[in-house]
Amino acid sequence: MKNLNSFDLPESNRLQRNFFQRDPETVARELLGCGFAHRCGDEWLGGWIVETEAYLANDDPACHGARGPGSSNASMFAEAGSLYVYPIHAKFCVNLVTEGVDIGSAVLIRAIEPVWGIDIMMQNRGTTDPRRITSGPGMICSAMRVDRSSDGIDVTRSSEWILGVGHQVNHKVIATPRIGIREAADLPLRFFVDGNRYVSGLARQHSRPRRDVLGQINQRSS
Repeated sequence: MKNLNSFDLPESNRLQRNFFQRDPETVARELLGCGFAHRCGDEWLGGWIVETEAYLANDDPACHGARGPGSSNASMFAEAGSLYVYPIHAKFCVNLVTEGVDIGSAVLIRAIEPVWGIDIMMQNRGTTDPRRITSGPGMICSAMRVDRSSDGIDVTRSSEWILGVGHQVNHKVIATPRIGIREAADLPLRFFVDGNRYVSGLARQHSRPRRDVLGQINQRSS
């Protein structure tokens, strides 16, 4: 686990609002390889994003914004770069709002390669297996202590969140249909880093074995 003094995702690398003010498909692709971290007390928890899903404002019935704004999804219509956190099966999923105010599109963070605060994230998840920490949207929120209290936070400005440039992975991106939805299930709006060991879903969707990592993982306290 790394403490604040060893956190190595510089503030200067933070993604700005204009990054998110684009269509969700583009943002979902370009988030791959970026660092995503949440500060909890004196520790940062998070890692490199390796899997995402785009949810479109138009012609996408699987998108929570399709029904229009309401009390449960209001943050989805907020500024681009805001968090949209929603509950599912006693867990939570974290999304990043895209495009702009009143549009209603977002990117779901599906999997992260754990880097910062690994020991704490293992405790939060109740596992000693690094591949079971953040290899799914519910796992991410459990590991990184994300719940509805984070809903609506602007990650471009928050001192407790950082989302920044990390690894270039454009040449390794694979697109498939999204997972676990019934409507618009054929749209190829799920993106992941080919061969990364922390991606969720089926191994056969990769072109090679899932053994790769984007960064060096240190499971011991520093």
